[in-house]
Amino acid sequence: MACQPTADVKDDGISRRTLLATAAVAGAGIAASSLLDLDSPAFAQPAAPADPAVGAVPVSLKINGKQYDLKLEPRVTLLDACREYIGLTGPKKGCDHGQCGACTMLVDGRRINSCLSLAIMNQGKQITTIEGLANGDELHPLQAAFIEHDAFQCGYCTSGQICSGVGLIKEGHAKTDDDIREMMSGNICRCGAYPNIVAAVKDAMHADGLTRG
Repeated sequence: MACQPTADVKDDGISRRTLLATAAVAGAGIAASSLLDLDSPAFAQPAAPADPAVGAVPVSLKINGKQYDLKLEPRVTLLDACREYIGLTGPKKGCDHGQCGACTMLVDGRRINSCLSLAIMNQGKQITTIEGLANGDELHPLQAAFIEHDAFQCGYCTSGQICSGVGLIKEGHAKTDDDIREMMSGNICRCGAYPNIVAAVKDAMHADGLTRG
C-alpha cells in the first residue's frame, strides 16, 4: 500500500505555511514600531564628548629656545605635548613604551625617551628636539654626518638617532665603535643602517661645534 503524504494542515485548519507567514509579519510590525518610537534605544543621542579642558593644568615648556604656555592634563607625555599640542612632529611615536628610541629628545643636554616623561615634569628645563639642532640653515655636525654617511633609509628613526647621538657625544664616554654600538643600543633602526649610524657618530665626535643642542 502506497504511503500517503502527511497533510500540511493543523487540527484547527491553519497550515504551517500560513502560521509562519503570520509570525513573520507580526515580527516585522514589532520591529517597525520600535523604530518609530523616539524613546527607543535606536534614537538614543550619542554621549557628549568629554571636555578636554577638564582636569587640565597650566604647563610651561621651553623647547628649542621658545616658550610654550599650554593647558594639559597631568598625564600628557612630553612627546604628545610636542606632537599634538605644539606641532613639533620631528620626534616620532614608535613603540610608545620607551623601547625604540624614536622619540628621543634632549632635556638639559641629557637624552631621554620623551614618551616616558610627563610634560609637566619638564617645566623649567631646556628641551631640544631635532627641529632645534640646526643653527638656521647650518646643520648640526651630526646631521651633516648622517647625510655624508647615508645613515638613514626610511628616516623614521633618524630624529631620535641623531638626538641620542648628540647626547652620547656630550656624555663623553664613547671611545670606540663598540662603545657607540652599546650606548646607542636603545635606538632601533628597523632598516638596519647601524654600520652607517656608527660611522656618522664617530665622524661627528671629531667635529667642532658639538656644544650646541
